[in-house]
Amino acid sequence: MTTPQLATKYVFSLSIKVGTPIVAGDLGYGIRRVIPVLGGTVQGEGIKGTIHSGGADFQIIRPDGFTELEAKYTFELDDGAVVYIENIGVRFGPKEALDRIARGETVDPALIYFRSVPKFETGHPKYRWLMQNLFIGVGARHPDRVELAVHQVL
Repeated sequence: MTTPQLATKYVFSLSIKVGTPIVAGDLGYGIRRVIPVLGGTVQGEGIKGTIHSGGADFQIIRPDGFTELEAKYTFELDDGAVVYIENIGVRFGPKEALDRIARGETVDPALIYFRSVPKFETGHPKYRWLMQNLFIGVGARHPDRVELAVHQVL
C-alpha cells in the first residue's frame, strides 16, 4: 500500500486590516510585537463574511528577521455563522525586504516566505468541516493589511 498523494484546494481569502504595532521590546531572543486586528473580509466560493475587530497577531521577530506569528481573531459569515481562527505561521525573507515591511512600506510578496497553519472553531453545523480538516495559509503583508489565501489539505 502507498500513502495518498498530498494535494490542496483553495477555499477562501482573508483580507485582514491591521493597526499600528505595539512593541513590548527586546526579550533577549527577539522583539515581541502585538498587531491589532481592526476588521476585514472573508471571500471565497460560497463563503463571504466580515472579520471582527478585537483580535491580534502576537509576533516575535528574531534577530535575523525571522518572524513567528500567532494570530487569534473571529469572523462572521453572511449566514450568521461565527468562526474563531488561530493562525500560527512564519514570515522570512531578505533583510532589506523585511526592513521595508517593518517601516510600513510595500514589498513584493514574492520576496517573502509567509506561510501559516490556520485552525478553525465554530459551533455552526454547516462549517464543522473547518474543524475536521487541515489548512495552509499563504500570506502577503501590506502596510495596512494582511492578505491570506487559505487552502484545504486534501
